[in-house]
Amino acid sequence: MTNTPADEAPRWLDEEERRAWLALVGIMRHLELALDTHLRHEGLTHFEYGVMAVLSETPERELRMSALAAFVEGSLSRLSQVVTRLERKGYVHRRPDPDDGRYTLATLTDEGYEKIVSAAPGHVAEVRRLVFDPLTKAQVKQLTHIGTRILRAIDPDPPSPHHPPSLR
Repeated sequence: MTNTPADEAPRWLDEEERRAWLALVGIMRHLELALDTHLRHEGLTHFEYGVMAVLSETPERELRMSALAAFVEGSLSRLSQVVTRLERKGYVHRRPDPDDGRYTLATLTDEGYEKIVSAAPGHVAEVRRLVFDPLTKAQVKQLTHIGTRILRAIDPDPPSPHHPPSLR
């Protein structure tokens, strides 16, 4: 945490920065809720969908729980609770890692894969409606650039959505 030295005045947000900040906070709060609400029709939360989507794109649809937690940016305990729910639904299976029993593997079942494939078109349509349809092509490029810069300030080396974490 970076603190302002006691002898320096805080760098308050100017009016334009304040409006931008409040817009970003609004997006963070409302977008997740809107996507969660939409996916409830599929019997999933947005976080569950994200877990299943990551697994669907990995070799053998399987990852160590610790790698999966890092990739979906959730704590191991939150992920464990979510995977327990997904196991009850028959979408995910857990087993000890045969290469190192200290780790647990989460595997997307065939039923889970079918579920993510059936939910994906509606999810993508909702993402398009809420995020991309209101923007021009130039604004989408700006959003990518801005989002990438903010994410790098938060975490200089985040997992890439284009390269899911390896099994190990």
